[in-house]
Amino acid sequence: MHAFAPLSDVVGAAGTVLAGLATLLEPLTGGAATAAAIVVFTVTLRLLITPLTVAQVRGERRRAALAPRVRELQRRYADDPARLPAELATLYRSAGASPLAGCLPLLLQAPFLLVAYRLFTTDEGGTGLLDEQFAGVSLGHQLGDGLGGAVVPLFGALLAVLVVLAWWTSRRMRRAAVPAPAGTPGADALARLLPLLPYATVLVALALPLAAVIYLATTTAWSGLEQAVLRRPSAST
Repeated sequence: MHAFAPLSDVVGAAGTVLAGLATLLEPLTGGAATAAAIVVFTVTLRLLITPLTVAQVRGERRRAALAPRVRELQRRYADDPARLPAELATLYRSAGASPLAGCLPLLLQAPFLLVAYRLFTTDEGGTGLLDEQFAGVSLGHQLGDGLGGAVVPLFGALLAVLVVLAWWTSRRMRRAAVPAPAGTPGADALARLLPLLPYATVLVALALPLAAVIYLATTTAWSGLEQAVLRRPSAST
């Protein structure tokens, strides 16, 4: 329990910020103030980690530009696999790129996302967030708690948004996919699996409380917009 005390403190502080946002938004949004605060909080959180996403996309672009040379090295050293890693490392180093560069931004984002998840799925820190309501439904309500009142239309609308966003993301992934070299083990299976991954958000949302579903819909929409902007062909690297 003590090992998680710092995380609990951070979650409690985030809850205090969220409560302050809800107070500020209440004159404009009335009873939807806490839900609106979740949206604003999520967008602010994503803005804070945008530089990490930009760095990730730039790294991906550098590695994509090196792909033809990587394939050439793979062909050249097909009979000398022990030398291939050293040659690849030299290539990436000379180009100022790294095959692992895309992992660092994801790892640095993890603490932010963990705090958001804990904030919107537990009452850690005594925030009382999940006791608030939106459209007559408690923010702590899950589909398994019952389907009466406004639960079905509210959750249905949010799930529909997530399905549309998953379809859009999947479509972009299919268009942006780069065919793997012929003979790459598991390439076909991976190519079929990756475009299905965005739909996992819909399945996850089925088990989350309303507050977390609002967060998930907001952050997924932000991710879609962010990727559309950062990965457009004319974007500078």
